[in-house]
Amino acid sequence: MKRQTIDEIARRHGIGETRPSPDKDEVTVSSETKIKILEALNVEVDAEEPSEPTLRTTEKAAPLPASYLPPFLQDTRVWGVTLEPYELRSSRNWGIGDFQDLCDIARVFGPLGADFIGLTPLHAPFLADPDRCSPYEPSSRQRLNPLYIAVDRVPGYEQDPDMESKAAELRQAGLVDYVGVCNLKLEALRNIWTGWTPERHGSSEPEDFDTFITREGAPLRLHALFETLSFTMSAQGLGAGWHAWPESFKDPKSPDVVAFAETHEDEIRFHMWLQWLAHCQLDTASRAAKAAGMRIGLYLDLAVGEALDGAATWGERDLYVSKATVGSPPDPFAADGQDWHLAAFQPAAIASGDPSPYQRMVTAAMRYAGAIRIDHAAALRRLFLVPLDLKPDGGAYVAYPERDLLGILATSSKHHECLVIGEDLGVLPEGLQDDLAQARILSYRILSYERTEDGFKPAEAYPALSLACISTHDHQTLAGWWRGADIATRAEHGILPPDITQAHQEERRMERKDLVQVLDDAGIEQPARLPSGSAEDSALTGIVVDAHRFIARTTSALAAVRLADMTGEKNPTNVPGTSDSYPNWKPKLSMTLDELPEAPLLVAISTVMREERPRSESTTSARI
Repeated sequence: MKRQTIDEIARRHGIGETRPSPDKDEVTVSSETKIKILEALNVEVDAEEPSEPTLRTTEKAAPLPASYLPPFLQDTRVWGVTLEPYELRSSRNWGIGDFQDLCDIARVFGPLGADFIGLTPLHAPFLADPDRCSPYEPSSRQRLNPLYIAVDRVPGYEQDPDMESKAAELRQAGLVDYVGVCNLKLEALRNIWTGWTPERHGSSEPEDFDTFITREGAPLRLHALFETLSFTMSAQGLGAGWHAWPESFKDPKSPDVVAFAETHEDEIRFHMWLQWLAHCQLDTASRAAKAAGMRIGLYLDLAVGEALDGAATWGERDLYVSKATVGSPPDPFAADGQDWHLAAFQPAAIASGDPSPYQRMVTAAMRYAGAIRIDHAAALRRLFLVPLDLKPDGGAYVAYPERDLLGILATSSKHHECLVIGEDLGVLPEGLQDDLAQARILSYRILSYERTEDGFKPAEAYPALSLACISTHDHQTLAGWWRGADIATRAEHGILPPDITQAHQEERRMERKDLVQVLDDAGIEQPARLPSGSAEDSALTGIVVDAHRFIARTTSALAAVRLADMTGEKNPTNVPGTSDSYPNWKPKLSMTLDELPEAPLLVAISTVMREERPRSESTTSARI
């Protein structure tokens, strides 16, 4: 039998033959890259017999499986608010927004007509290294973040003056002190756990602790075992992530790990208990959103991958690509490409099994949510994988079983009555947006991206099957965008050179004119300006309100308003391209939950959203 060439083997396993370049030409993927990615996919390139293809072929002509859509969206457009859960300030939290704050903010926005609260990922972080705080590089996407537990709402908590004093200090800080928050919360929770019994601390939770453990099974225990080991290894100076651990502790089934588990049973149960508490409190927040009148309720985000050295990759290593990471190819804004240092599911494993890894991941969010957002929706068809010892320009696209993944989303979303939003931004494979529309997955449309050579697209050009918004966690607020704060920040942190910065400043001047023009073309009358101190500030607040009215008028089924836009935040949440030079994922809001209902900009924006998208709307919207 003729031995297959590397190109033939790579093609059989879905490795792309070319990748994009900054000048938009296609670059041929090298044989070296193909060999390394084949190894990452666990394909033996020297095997005598042809290996089974990573992806099974499916009938292209068959209709794509369609995900769930709430019946009321057939003739109604809705709006909601998006926020970073950690940024919430309240008079009672412990220096970080928590699940009780989510209940309370639902009671603010529900009466204002909002139908959902969108959140950045609630995935489990590294508790033993809490400063690794990016919600998009979690330790596990199947588990929740225990730092969001409202300790004062846990049955058995008794007020302690010393702890309350420390919590007050953490509340006053402008940035989330993750280390301080984690230490204080875990100390308090361990105190409760020491004397905790179901009988002594009974509650009206949706399911009891033992039922939760049984339902979640071995993956939950593996996560708790990882957390226990992670704290032990960190205390020894070896780090929270398993890559730096001794070899005998890198395998969950090794004799050393088994022996460790036998002597740390109480600590393992403690970490399972934390997951149960988070589960119960998030379930309560979900019910609070619905009780506040929100027809969709919570809208949760799913990261595109997990940390290379976290609980997920340690506990179920065979499910993950271990010798390559997720990134993006070189483009005009990142000439060298990007390596996101995230672990991806193996294409051959992601949709296999009952339940499959992908089903378990989406179910972990859908059980609480009326909507989920899939970060980097292109991953439904392909991911750009970068071999560990190569730079991003040495990576290649690898195919994923799109139809199978869409089928899992369809089945799961219907079971949980949860609509699906796909973040379909950036470089997308040809035809993917059409596939997502056929699968009834909402497109994600950001105002500043909805432009042509002639300016901003009119409101009626937005797809009905989409979510429209003005800004996200990776952007400045609209006011910041108008001032060019995003351009200034990139220059300040050396992300882009001076010549490109100047070009962006010139382009922004045109964009501002185009925004005013599209608002005028939409017939949006300039409202009375909010008192802001100066004529310039007053005019800018008017632009912000007008732009939200424009977003509300789009034909998109969903319109999302970022809470930071409503509170006029000056500091960005996250500055892509920075690490140590900016405190990403730490800035809090400038006002507390109690102050929100009286915030002039919040009142003005929620008023225009309610005027343009009243809950009684039934005849003016585009049909899906």
